[in-house]
Amino acid sequence: MAESIPRSIGKYPVLSALGQGATSRVYLAYDRFRSQQVAIKVVQAGAVPGDEARKQAQSAFLNEAALAGKLQHPHIVAIHDAVSEGAENYIVMEYADGGTLEQFCRHDNLLPVDRLVELMFMASLALNHAHEQGVIHCDIKPANLLLCGNDELKISDFGAAQYVAAAHTQLSGVGSPLYMSPEQIEDRRLNHQTDIYSLGAVMYQLLTGRPPFHGSSRESLLYQILQMDPPPPSLARPDLPPELDRIVMRALAKNREERYADWRDFARELEGLFGNLKLPDQDLSEAERFSLVCQLPLFRGFGEAEIWEALRIGTWQRLREGTTIIREGEACPGFFVIAAGEVVVSREGRPLDTLREGQFFGDVLYFEAGGVPRETTMTSASPVVLLGVSAEALRRASAACQVQFDRALLRMLVNRVERLPQGGDDGR
Repeated sequence: MAESIPRSIGKYPVLSALGQGATSRVYLAYDRFRSQQVAIKVVQAGAVPGDEARKQAQSAFLNEAALAGKLQHPHIVAIHDAVSEGAENYIVMEYADGGTLEQFCRHDNLLPVDRLVELMFMASLALNHAHEQGVIHCDIKPANLLLCGNDELKISDFGAAQYVAAAHTQLSGVGSPLYMSPEQIEDRRLNHQTDIYSLGAVMYQLLTGRPPFHGSSRESLLYQILQMDPPPPSLARPDLPPELDRIVMRALAKNREERYADWRDFARELEGLFGNLKLPDQDLSEAERFSLVCQLPLFRGFGEAEIWEALRIGTWQRLREGTTIIREGEACPGFFVIAAGEVVVSREGRPLDTLREGQFFGDVLYFEAGGVPRETTMTSASPVVLLGVSAEALRRASAACQVQFDRALLRMLVNRVERLPQGGDDGR
């Protein structure tokens, strides 16, 4: 019998059904206030047989509901609303339309290695943010890693999460057996390293098409997780770089002391792979962009959320040596940050200065609508990578992002003025 789809859930018109699990159904709906599609998870604890199962379903709902608005990160599914009305509880969340990573767990549909590493890099940054908020996901698996249409990764389903600020009893011993850490199986105290283990197990399956352990029964599977070491991924795929073996096997270490100490170490290791993975020269991957921005003086003091927002509102250019970026007399309605390379400042053909990585140029009055005509010409003195931010894009950014830009630009402008000879002008 076909599932009956409600016309609306609360104030949200329902468009279609997206899927269902043992304790919930997920619908695609429309949020009139935000003018966008959303996913609504309707938790039906009352329909679950058994008191313990109903209790777990209710606890999972409370876990997710309590996190509404607390985990704000570009790679975590945003929870917009959580409602409890009688026997029906539901959570309204961001809709990710690209499916889950389950589709790439098959031998015949594996992701390119560089793309996989980039997605794991995004996941590690998101889980680091969760850890900084006192949250451990506890159920990292391919089905909870979603893709958006712009190929960004989103982590979902914090129903099994543990966190320090919880005001209710939390679930323990819950997770997907294929990706559970040894300490989860033994019901020991958990920390963020259990998520590192689980992401390592997901990465293993995405690389090889099979999980690190698989048994004919749950007991056999759990025994292997506790007592055996998986073969390195390169045994299934000899073309994999040896660095990948090392990273995955370290994440899967049974002893927490042998795993990565924190998410930043894990992310740094993934980032270090990009040189060996031969990413295309004609474009910058998202992970490369994030890494570049984090190293630039202008962005010191920015939080991860503001950096990701800066990446979204900015435009990137990779230019050859000798390219004219801005000409004298042209309007420049924003500013550029040099992520790599050198730029020469000149006026009427006469060189005035050379700007290097980390410096910026463009109108000081970047907030002026329409821009101000330039008095100097900017030319690439080498191959350069630029991040451009327009005044219009910055005006539409969040207040937190605007404040960080204001502070950073003022700080660097003061430093620039202090370095100038008295009465000097570098023409930027």
